[in-house]
Formats: sequence, structure tokens, C-alpha cells
Amino acid sequence: MGVALVVNSGSSSFKYRLIDPTIGESGRVLAVGLVERIGDARGRAKHEVWVRADGPTVAAARMTHEREGAIPDHTAGFRMMLEAFAAHGPSLAENPPVAVGHRVVHGGDRFVDATLVDDAVERAIDELAVLAPLHNPGALQGIRAARAAFDDVPHVAVFDTAFHQTLAPAAYTYAIDADAQREEGIRRYGFHGTSHKYVSERAARLLGRPLGDIRQLVFHLGNGASATAVAGGRSVETSMGFTPLEGLVMGTRTGDIDPAVVLHLARRGRSIDEIDDLLNKRSGMLGLAGAQDMRDVIAGVEAGDERAELALDVYVHRLVAYAGAYIAQMGGIDAISFTAGVGENTPLVRERVVAALGFLGIRMDDGANRAGAAGVISAPESTAAVLIVPTDEELEIATQTLAVLDA
Repeated sequence: MGVALVVNSGSSSFKYRLIDPTIGESGRVLAVGLVERIGDARGRAKHEVWVRADGPTVAAARMTHEREGAIPDHTAGFRMMLEAFAAHGPSLAENPPVAVGHRVVHGGDRFVDATLVDDAVERAIDELAVLAPLHNPGALQGIRAARAAFDDVPHVAVFDTAFHQTLAPAAYTYAIDADAQREEGIRRYGFHGTSHKYVSERAARLLGRPLGDIRQLVFHLGNGASATAVAGGRSVETSMGFTPLEGLVMGTRTGDIDPAVVLHLARRGRSIDEIDDLLNKRSGMLGLAGAQDMRDVIAGVEAGDERAELALDVYVHRLVAYAGAYIAQMGGIDAISFTAGVGENTPLVRERVVAALGFLGIRMDDGANRAGAAGVISAPESTAAVLIVPTDEELEIATQTLAVLDA
């Protein structure tokens, strides 16, 4: 089919990857890059060319090229990216992208699948910015700049919320006034959907089982964290809600909290912006342990730091609570997958979660867990498989982008 250019845009930066997702299990990556500090006189661009040896998925070397200078807007950033391809390769004339895929955080309840971008879709993404003011505007800037830079190929928007549009009304409806829900678009949307879709499908392949036959629990544990129950390949429960603040304890976010806490803080004189900053940027592991990076928290636990130990206990307690609820909703469990930075690289978290689920007959292979290699890490006698599945959202975006062209 050809290569796709995947773009993940924020308000002041964008990442990109040129990839052929049809070659090998992980696709054939040709180049990756980052343009950051857009709007700053000290902008920076990094372009990394992947030179390959034997086999389509084995990188022999990565040649990195960096450049600094003023990047006034996303259009200038895309121009800098094209200059990097022209100067350092790979040649876009020899490897022309057949489409550009864009990550968009919020698709509301309008977008249930990856969607070809046109002016109407741009307007919808703009309208949905009220639900994701920190994310959708940046994505839209990237889309507009990319459509100008690549005006002769289709563009596809891949929405983080789309995978969760299979939730039943009982799962996505909040118990508040129905008129308020309808007027303000208040419901559970869920996020990290691109990762949860990729990981659940990859886990099924690793287990050699049909996706439709498996009840899975996927823990996407990074600085942002979410859990999703995937039954028969469909999202049936997910921990993030109207915003990415709900659910698990995260690096700097509270996760679940009594909403009356917000009212209490407001009545005590804190502004909405102050409360927003507290719940999103100064809570979670940072608020509990003084460190948002799980590696620092684990180091504190090993050193006997009581704050770190409490933070880890709270973190795991929330994971186990969601696991129990989602296993009950699915009527059982066949596989549990850990992914993203914490999920893939923190044996102690995986160990404590699986130990708490031991009453279900789920057992860890301690050696495999400590080794941390991708794949099955449960003991042979375990009633459910436990896996480490590295996520690859860019590959999933590329795959969905080309699938839209084939449809």
C-alpha cells in the first residue's frame, strides 16, 4: 500500500513518523522526528533517519540531525520538517506518503472510527475543543499545516476516544440531570483508545487466540494511566471519563476523587484555575510522594521512604479495585496486559497487582516478570495469561489510516 506519515501535534510541538505499517510485525520505520518550542525564537527540530540492515524491522543505525531557530507557527514547523527530509533523507520523492494520519485526542460521540479529514471534519474537531481545550486546538493546527504541506494526499484523523464508542449506555452515562448531560455533552468518553486497541489486538496474536474469544484487561500505565476492559475486541469499560482526570492514580493527576472536594476547595477561596492546576498537575504520585516518575517512587520505596510506600500502595490499590470491577463486568478474565512506561518497565507494580488477584488463580512467573521481556509473564498454571505488551500508537495510527484508504 505504501508509507504513511503519522503526525501527533500539540499546541507548541509535533512528533512525526514515516512508516510502512504493512511490513513485519512492527512496521518498517523510515524516519521519526520532533519539532518543538513552536512560537519560540529558540525553536528546535530533531530528525532521525533509520538505516536498516537485514530484515525490515531491525534498525542497524539511527542517524540524528538537529537544528535550532525561530519556529513561529506549525506551518513553519512543517516546512522545517520537509527541509530535514530533503537534506538528510529519506527522500519523500522516493518514499512518498500515500496518506497522513493525525492523532486527535477528542472525537466526542461524533467519531466512532478513523475519518478522512475535510473542512467539515476540521470544523467538528474545532467545535469539540470545548471538551479538550489543551489538546484539540493543537491537533487542529497540525492538521491545517499538514494539509497545506501535503495537499495532494488524503489526511485521516484517528481519535483517542473512538475505540470507546462501543461502551453501553450504562457504562458511559453519569447519574446527573439528563438535561444537563445533553446540553453540555457530559458523558464518559474514555481516552488512550488507540493504545488500548493496539495492545488488545497484539495480546490476542501473542496468545494465538481469536480476538473475539478473549476477555482482556489492559492497563496503560504511563504518566497518564487508564484501564480498559476489552471483551471480544470491544471496549466495554474504561477508567478515564469525561476528561482524562478520572480513574487511576497518575503521575500528576488525582484520578477518582469525591467531586465535593472541588466544591470544598472553591468555598475555601481557591479559584477554578487553581483547583484545575492542583488536580491535574500537582496531585497523583507527585502529590503523594513528591515525585511523578515511578522510577523515583520505587527508589524511595527501596530506601524505606514512607511517603513513597504509601504512594505505591494507593497506586496499586486503585489498579486492583478497577481490575476487580472490570473482571466482574466481563464475567471473568482471560488475559491481563501491562503497557506504557510504568506498565512495561516496573516489575514491582505488576507483581503486586497480580498477587492481589491470586484468589482468582492468576499466577506470575516471577523470573519472567523480573526479566521484563515483551510477551507472556504468567506461570503455566495461571487461570489467565499476564503479558507485557509494548504499545505503539504511531503504528496503530498508520494502520488505521491506510485502512480508511482501503475501505
